[in-house]
Amino acid sequence: MDGRLKLILLAVIVFMVGMPVSGILRGTKSPPPDPELAEVVESVPATGSSPSAPPQPIIQEEMVFIPSGQFIQGTSQGGFNERPERLVTLEGFWIDRYEVTNHHYLAFVEQTGHRKPGPPSRYAKRLAQLRGPNQPVAYVSWYDADAYCRWKGKRLPKEAEWEKAMRGIDGRLWPWGNSPRIHKANLGGREDGYEATASVGSFPLDRSPFGVHDGFGNLMEWADNWYEEQTRHHSEPGEANFADRGGYKTLRGAGYTSHGSDLRITARNFMVPDFRDETIGFRCAAASERKTPDRTLAAGPQD
Repeated sequence: MDGRLKLILLAVIVFMVGMPVSGILRGTKSPPPDPELAEVVESVPATGSSPSAPPQPIIQEEMVFIPSGQFIQGTSQGGFNERPERLVTLEGFWIDRYEVTNHHYLAFVEQTGHRKPGPPSRYAKRLAQLRGPNQPVAYVSWYDADAYCRWKGKRLPKEAEWEKAMRGIDGRLWPWGNSPRIHKANLGGREDGYEATASVGSFPLDRSPFGVHDGFGNLMEWADNWYEEQTRHHSEPGEANFADRGGYKTLRGAGYTSHGSDLRITARNFMVPDFRDETIGFRCAAASERKTPDRTLAAGPQD
């Protein structure tokens, strides 16, 4: 073979071998981050704020005392799982005035190492709109909510407790009375001014006679109970464990994506306890024996 041809062939072989080697030496570029999988962080501004806007004052946790006595639970006007309408007697208890917010939940995450609230898959569509420090924390399972409440020395509310706290004792079907003015709470649609969750306490009419906020809108909320089709089986706080009857936990209230003519305080939903979604949050409760060690606890409605 001609000497020049051999040199050319050798050069070609060296070039072909060197291409993958140079690629390895240069490394590879990482794929761009997936915004749908971004974690919830407290430092981002609340929905509707610009990066240059001053940070919102943090809404502090408060609890409201619900006195012992009777209230009307359920309704004969609703679905089968809202019946029967009846009088139920409860001992006094405390309940959070607001849904647990991102700010307070992330303090729990930082101090305990518990997993951050976030989507378990790629199906989060409004994650950036749910991050505000005063917005209610979403993407928390029943187990996450239970862990937070226990960390605070509290617990999740029983269904009957939740309903009394949101409904009062006069049998009303909405926090403001018996007229379904759905745009007075953060529900589905833009008529209320929000595409996603609002900062807790943003809707003055979505406040119960006891002064508990956002029971009707913003997010659905985990209750402590295992779901039973009729609440008469577990209206008292010491109800039996129904995990072996289906394994669903009860959800109460409506959320910012909720639509329909059947939305009222007595409506009930259910989901497996390890489910996380952008429409589900929670608040905590505590027994009446709980003392008031600091100013984050308050009794009675606010005017």
